[in-house]
Parts: sequence; C-alpha cells; structure tokens
Amino acid sequence: MGTPEFAVPSLEKLIESGHNVMLVITQPDKPKGRGKKISYSPVKECAIKNNIEVFQPPKLKNNKEIFDKLSQLNPDLIVVAAYGKILPEEILQIPKYGCINVHASLLPKYRGAAPINWAIINGEKETGITIMYMEKGLDTGDILLQMSIPILEEDNSETIHDKLAVLGGNALIDAINKMVDGALMPVKQDDSKATYAPILEKSIGLINWQKDAVEIKNLVRGLRPWPVAYTYYKGNMLKIWAAEVYSYEGKEKPGTVIYAGNTLVVKCGKDALKILEIQSEGTRRMTVEEYLRGHIIGKGEQLEGI
Repeated sequence: MGTPEFAVPSLEKLIESGHNVMLVITQPDKPKGRGKKISYSPVKECAIKNNIEVFQPPKLKNNKEIFDKLSQLNPDLIVVAAYGKILPEEILQIPKYGCINVHASLLPKYRGAAPINWAIINGEKETGITIMYMEKGLDTGDILLQMSIPILEEDNSETIHDKLAVLGGNALIDAINKMVDGALMPVKQDDSKATYAPILEKSIGLINWQKDAVEIKNLVRGLRPWPVAYTYYKGNMLKIWAAEVYSYEGKEKPGTVIYAGNTLVVKCGKDALKILEIQSEGTRRMTVEEYLRGHIIGKGEQLEGI
C-alpha cells in the first residue's frame, strides 16, 4: 500500500527480492496539470510495469469491498509506505504477520505527515527510516528496525527524500528477512521523546527575519519543493529556493538588504542570509545574479516577513 515516488523503491525491492506481491493498493487516479489529464500514482505505474494487480479504493473505513478482497487474499504481510490514508483496525488484523510501515524518520521523533521537512527545518543532524508495526495510533507502533543517515549542510528535503526512499527499500527487505528468521525483537516507542511533524501549509514558509540566519537557512532547505520559503519586497512575493549563512555583526534592522550587487545578502536576527536562488511572482526560478540583472533591489531596502 503506497502512493508517491517515495514508496516506489520499497515496492521494487519487494519484487526484486522474490516475495510474492499479490496486490498493490494505491490512491485513486487524479487529474494533473493544466489539461487536467488523469495521471497514475508512481506506485501504480510501477505495479502495472511489473504485472501486479492494482486496487484503488476511494476509502478504507467501512469499506466491505476492500475488507473482503484482503480477507480472500489472506496475505502474510501488508507493507505500507506513504499510502496517504489511515488503516482501520479491521484491516490491520487481517495479515498473519501484521501490517508494517516504512516511516521516514527515527521514531519516536517526527511522527506525522511531513517528517523529512521538519527534521531539516529543526536543524537535525541525522534522520533515517523506521520499519514499525502499525496500530491505531499515529506512528506509535513498536519499532522493528531502524537505519540512519546524516543530514549534510548541502541537503534539502528533496535530496533527503530521495536518499530515504532508497534506504526505505533496503530497510524493508532487511526487516522482512529478519522477521521470517524470527530474528526481530519489536521495541516499544518511548512516548516521552515523541515529536510531531504536522502537514505542511503555505503559511509556514513566510520568513521571520528576526530569527538567526541558520534557522532561516534550515527553513529554506526544509520547504523545497513545496511550499518554499518566501518573503515580500514592496508587496511582491519572493520565493527563496536556496541560501547560505553569511557571517555578519551589523546593527541593521532584520530584513534589511545589506549587500545588493551580483548577490543579495539580508540581515537576520543573528548574522545574515545570502540568497542564492530566487523566484518572483509569475517568473521561473533563477540564480540571484540572473534575477538582479532585471530587477533592482537596493542596499538598505527592506524585505518583509513575519
């Protein structure tokens, strides 16, 4: 059970490892783009390519059709990776070995919808994959296996997403093999150490220039490719796609442009932010040098945020 690109390596690894994938369940097809052309989820495309039956129920709760179908299949295991719907208890109880989830954080940290983004926004130095048993709570089940990776300075949510997608597939197969061998010892989560990674909203991206440059840089890194961190200049939204910390001890008001030539440096609560990639309303994303050839932002001018 999975839907987006993140879940594809887990499905591919299951297929490659010789396990009998009896059914793939994914979200219903959705219209995409300006032409509203119906598009398949990445998981559905992978399943079709590998001649695996696909089922796309609009809902799971109180759905006799999906319950009967899974009961008839009588699977040993249900694997969930970024499916996008909560599994009702009657489905959780069907498989012999239960339902396991490929979660993109080191639980109990970052339970919830956007663990990759929040780990970066909060300045974590590492993240990883948790293979866990699923239960009624939100990402509260027992931990079966964890694998970690460092979050590098140059990483953002796109690069970490891709690394964790691959790691998730590897961790999944490792966990299943150990499960079959009876070598897995489930570990209960320490709820006192739990943190929450809520769904992203556009408003999260509005920059507060009073914050340290490091915090703002982490926000920029964590909100790619959506909703993207942003500020305002003379009422026009500017999306900030990439930035780095610029050491600076001046006393200007946070949000003040302290350098504007072939680059753009903005005063923060501590230090300054050197903006590397930018996008104004109605234009494409571009380097700051490219942007400043056609737009004038003067030293001493103010960028507006929270």
